Amino acid sequence: MAKILEGPAMKLFNKWGIPVPNYVVIMDPERLLQLGEANKWLRDSKLVVKAHEAIGGRFKLGLVKIDLNLEEAYEAAKEMLGRQIGTAEIRQVIVAEMLEHDAEYYVSIAGNRDGAELLLSNKGGIDIEDNWDTVKRLQIPLDVTPTIEDLTKIASSAGFEGEVAERVAKIASRLILCFDNEDAQSIEINPLVIRNSDMRFAALDAVMNVDWDARFRHADWDFKPVSEIGRPFTEAEQQIMEIDARIKGSVKFVEVPGGEIALLTAGGGASVFYSDAVVARGGTIANYAEYSGDPSDWAVEALTETICQLPNIKHIIVGGAIANFTDVKATFSGIINGFRASKANGYLEGVKIWVRRGGPNENQGLAAIKKLADEGFDIHVYDRTMPMTDIVDLALKA
Repeated sequence: MAKILEGPAMKLFNKWGIPVPNYVVIMDPERLLQLGEANKWLRDSKLVVKAHEAIGGRFKLGLVKIDLNLEEAYEAAKEMLGRQIGTAEIRQVIVAEMLEHDAEYYVSIAGNRDGAELLLSNKGGIDIEDNWDTVKRLQIPLDVTPTIEDLTKIASSAGFEGEVAERVAKIASRLILCFDNEDAQSIEINPLVIRNSDMRFAALDAVMNVDWDARFRHADWDFKPVSEIGRPFTEAEQQIMEIDARIKGSVKFVEVPGGEIALLTAGGGASVFYSDAVVARGGTIANYAEYSGDPSDWAVEALTETICQLPNIKHIIVGGAIANFTDVKATFSGIINGFRASKANGYLEGVKIWVRRGGPNENQGLAAIKKLADEGFDIHVYDRTMPMTDIVDLALKA
């Protein structure tokens, strides 16, 4: 699953007939003034400026400014850009036409194992969580498209009346089309409004998650996904994502700045187990990573090299449980090649490596990686008889 930001999501809404305000996405305040010269709506309309990042609760964080003219929007953009919110730096803002409205509504759809579920409420906006009891749900089975009558009925049960219920049903129908045709996994409109100027609906905000592995079907996807941890993906993270999309099995990687213990861990829960073990014992992790499902050795090699290049690391934990079908010898071949390439490129100076693993061909794999000690690696290797997290204790005491 990959989250996309509001601007790209609104572009897809437009494609499927879901009305949105006029908007622009900028990274430089000066660009807004340039666009203002070419776009009459920027000069003549009241504007909204919002941080264009994967940050929840933007309004409550002061990252949404409303009722601005172009000069005020310029100042708001200049104030927001570069601001640090937790781990996220605001690199983009979205400037949109402000639409006067009297009420705010909520519409969303999310996939589940039985198909998808549509949610509607006539009490949307920033306090939707406080009004969650007003949300009405429609389960949509696989290979079933709800009729306008079905959607009007659920809209009526959510508190929409008469013609408005029918119009909400049409918006919901278009949202379902967008969901199905864009390989979406979830879409949220909050708020959906009726603008006072012409009584037409408009989606003022959009949150959308798509199946990133399906992008080969979408030539018009000119956007990149964003991380779920509130910042853009790093170049290294994107490279591992590209590899992950091409292989059987899986390789995952997330950077955690400032940590001293790098993790090169197997899946099946071991990656989370080792991450928790390091933190619980007072250590700091430099990344989250895992390889699972018997991935290709070259993919594991690339993951290993990426991890070895993390700054300021003192230890690397090569940990895992006892694998069922992941070939330890094959994956360790990739790890060994990655370590050798990294050392040749000047990495791993003063870094201790701690290994614990079991599974198919473990004896050959462990014997091969243990031989790295003869090449000058500071490496400590243990088999399945070592309790999983004991290598964490050894690393933190070293």
